Amino acid sequence: MKTYKIYITLLFIFFLSLSIQAQSEIDSYLITGAKNNPGLKAKFNEYLAALEKVPQVGALPDPTMAFGYFIQPVETRVGAQQAKISVAQMFPWFGTLNAKEDVATEMAKAKFQLFEEAKSKLFYDIKSTWYNLYFTSRAIAIARDNIEILHTFQKLALVKIESGKASAVDELRVEMEILDIENQLLQLIDKLQIQKVAFNNFINVGASDDIYIPDVLESVDLTFDRAAILDSIKLNNHQVLNLEFQEASYEYQQVVAKKMGKPNFSVGIDYTFIGESSNTMLAPGESGRDAIMFPVVGISIPLYRKKYTSMVKEAVFMQEATLNEKVDKINVLESIYEKANADYQDAKRQINLHNKQLGLAKKSLRILESEYATDGKNFEEILRMERKVLMHSLELEKARADLNASIAFIHYLMGK
Repeated sequence: MKTYKIYITLLFIFFLSLSIQAQSEIDSYLITGAKNNPGLKAKFNEYLAALEKVPQVGALPDPTMAFGYFIQPVETRVGAQQAKISVAQMFPWFGTLNAKEDVATEMAKAKFQLFEEAKSKLFYDIKSTWYNLYFTSRAIAIARDNIEILHTFQKLALVKIESGKASAVDELRVEMEILDIENQLLQLIDKLQIQKVAFNNFINVGASDDIYIPDVLESVDLTFDRAAILDSIKLNNHQVLNLEFQEASYEYQQVVAKKMGKPNFSVGIDYTFIGESSNTMLAPGESGRDAIMFPVVGISIPLYRKKYTSMVKEAVFMQEATLNEKVDKINVLESIYEKANADYQDAKRQINLHNKQLGLAKKSLRILESEYATDGKNFEEILRMERKVLMHSLELEKARADLNASIAFIHYLMGK
C-alpha cells in the first residue's frame, strides 16, 4: 500500500506540472516538450521501474517444498512409511523487509529527482534555444532593413553623382556594403533553419513545424535576491535532492545490514504417507492412516559475522561519500550561479548601453544624411554610422536574448 501511495502521489505531481495553464507562447512549448520529449519519458520510466522494486524487496522469500520417498520403508504401528512431503516458509528477522522497502523507496525517490533534473534541463534547453531563435530572427529582420536603407543611400548617391556633387566611388561603397550584409543575411537564414530543427526536436514535433517568434522579446527580471536563490539551490536543486535521497537510502542500508546479521526463522509442516499395515490388532481405520507432523520450526544462525560487519561499514562509507558529494555539488552550483548572475547583470547593462548608443547613432545618421543631401560630403561617414546602427541594433537584441537565457539558467539551478 505504501508503494502505491508514493506512485500515485508522484505521478499526480508529474501530470499536474503538465496541465498548468500556459501564460505565454514559450510556456506552451514547455508543456509540449514535457509531454513529447522521448529522453524525458525514458527518465520517467526509469523512475517507475525503480518504484517497482519496492514490492519485490518487501516480499517474503518463496516457500520451499521437498518430497522424499522411502526406498526401504520404515515400519510404524499403523503401517510402513512410504513417502513424505515437507513445506517450509522462511521469515527474516523482524523489520528486515520494511528496512529493505525503505532502501528501495529512497532509491526510487532519487530516480524521480533525476527525472525532475532532466525536465528542468529540458525546459532550460527549450527556452535558451527559443531565445537564440528570437535573436537570429531579429538579426535577419535588421539585416533586411539595413539593405533597404542602403539601397536608399545608393539612390541618393546616384543623384549626387549625376549632379556632380559626389564621386562615383560613393555608389560603389554602398554596393560593397550591400553585398557584405546580403552575405551575412544568407548565413543567418541557414543558422535559423538549424536552430528551428533543434528546437522542434526538443519538443519532439515535425522538424518543419512553424515556431512562433515575437517581434520584441518581453522584458523580464529576476524576482529573487541572491540569498533566496542560493537557498533554493541548496534546498531544491534536483541534483542535490538526488544525492540526499541516495544518502537516506544508504542510511536504511545500514539498518538492513544489521538485521541481516540476526537469525532467520522457518516454519513448516511434514506430511507422511503411510502404507497398509499387516497388523490385525489395529482398530478399524488405523491401518495405513497418514501422519501429519506440525509444526516444523527451523532457525538459521549467522555465524560468520565478518560479512555482516563489512556490509554495515560499506553502507556507512557510501553514506559519507554521498554526503561529501552533495557538499561538493552545492559548492560547484554556487560557483556556476555566480557566473550566471554576472551574465545576467552584464546583459542588463548591455541593454541600457545599446539602447542609448542606438538612439545616438540613429540621430547622428539623420544629421549626416541631411548634410550629404545638401553638399554631397562625408558619404563614407554615413556608411560608417550606418554600420554602427546595425551593430547596436544587433547587440541590443542579443542582450535581450542573453538576459532571458541567463534568468532561465538561474531558474534551472534553483530546480524550477
